[in-house]
This record gives sequence, structure tokens and C-alpha cells, in this order.
Amino acid sequence: MAAGNMLHASRPSGSGNPAGKHEFKLKYAPHFGMFRNHAGEDLLDQVQFMADTGFTAMEDNGMKGKAISMQEKIASKMANLGMEMGVFVAHTIQWKNPDLVSGDKENLERFLGEIRESVDVARRVNARWMTVVPGHVDLRMDMGYQTRNVIEALKRACEILEPHGLTMVLEPLNFYNHPGLFLKEIPQAYQVCQAVGSPSCKILDDLYHQQIQEGNLIPNMDMAWEEIAYFQVGDNPGRKEPTTGEINYLNVFKHIHEKGYTGILGMEHGNSLPGKEGEKALIEAYVQVDSY
Repeated sequence: MAAGNMLHASRPSGSGNPAGKHEFKLKYAPHFGMFRNHAGEDLLDQVQFMADTGFTAMEDNGMKGKAISMQEKIASKMANLGMEMGVFVAHTIQWKNPDLVSGDKENLERFLGEIRESVDVARRVNARWMTVVPGHVDLRMDMGYQTRNVIEALKRACEILEPHGLTMVLEPLNFYNHPGLFLKEIPQAYQVCQAVGSPSCKILDDLYHQQIQEGNLIPNMDMAWEEIAYFQVGDNPGRKEPTTGEINYLNVFKHIHEKGYTGILGMEHGNSLPGKEGEKALIEAYVQVDSY
């Protein structure tokens, strides 16, 4: 779509939002704390501000750790505003120790138990996706065996998720911020998802991580497209909002939109500037990169 046909014209907001309300082409999803200077510390007020700004989705990695009563309040608020829930983290991620790669039965049962718990959370908050990170590698085991163990663990998890129509999204994480993890690249995640062979096991393509790990964002996206169910966003270096680093998010988002993507893009990054001015700058950055 040409720049002259932009869909983000501002209009008055019921919350007095100084940034106005925008009609974004894609479902960018902020997280709690991103707009606290405008909305205050109350989580429901923050959700309201997101909606008043034009964001139609939200994600919360820590949703599972919130009280059930708060989960229900957030879900009700979002439903009333017509907002979609993005990912939450489904299990305890092992950042330093081998987990799913090990084939250890105790590790597997703990993981599956947490997946069962996450089904309840997903149903409570109207979420369709949950993040899974297979954990650290085992330096004493061949990668082929580790891959087999991860695939088998994910197949077991799919048996839990499929009846509920839920999807775990596997997130490859870069070597620089998270050294030693099993899952690092989109082609590797694609191979694992193909081997699992379930609609409940897909890829979370975090563009910040993949810019560091492998680059080649659009070609890798295209090659793995059938297995990608979710995106997350952050510019590099710094992991702040688009336009602050080296990724041409205008072109990336245009490509994602033209491929017909209707899912969520989680704004998993910080604000480059402090205070209200930083929050307004962040919103304006998304208006800019959505203006294709």
C-alpha cells in the first residue's frame, strides 16, 4: 500500500491520550509497564491506554504468575475492548541446565505438568499461544540425540494442547544474550516443528534475536513461513522500539502484511527514552513503520 493511503490518521481518544488513536495494519502487542507514565501502575488502566492508542493486542510473559483473580480481570477488560491476548511463558525455562534435551523422565514430567497448568491459564485469559524454550544444551551429548529428546518431549506436550486448540511457539534465542541454549535459529526451529508435525507446535520468530543470530530475516521468514505462528519485535542494538537500530522494520512489516499474516507481533522490547516523551516516541515509531 502506498504511503499516501496510510490508515493511521489520528482521532480524539476517550482517555485523553495525547498521542491520539491509530489504525495499525498489524496487531502490535505492548506489554505491561510500557506505558506506565501515561496510564499509571494499575494494570487495567494500562490495558485501556493501549486500546485508546489503537493497539488491538497485548502480551504478558508473566501472566502465569499473576493471581487468578487478576488474570480474570485482565481478560474481561481486554474482551470488552476487543483486544487479543498474545503469548505468555508456559513453563520454567532452564537457562543454565539441560532440560528437554536430556531425555530425563523427571524433567519431562515437570515440563508436561507445567504445560497442563498453562492450558488452564490460556483458557482463563483467552490466549491461543504460549512460549516454550527447550533450555540449555548438554555439552556431553551429541546434538542429534538432544534434538530427538526435544522432539519427543514436544510431541507429548502437543497431546495435551491439541484437544484445546492451543499452540506452543518455540522461541530461538541468540547466542550473545543467551549463550548455550539448544534452540538458536529459525531453520533449526523449522526442522523441529516439521518433525513434531502438530498444529500445536509452531515457531515464535523474535526478529531481535534472529537479527543477532543469523540475520537474513525475510528469506528465513519465507522459508519457514508454514511453521511460524507468532512474531516478536525489538531493534538491534539495544532491544528498543523500531527505528532505533539497524533493522528496516518498515520493509519487514510490509513483507509480513503482504504475506497475509493476521497474527500478533509482540513488542518485546524497552523504551529508548524515559518518561512520557519516551512513550510518545515509541508510539510514533510504530506509526512510522506501519506506514507502508
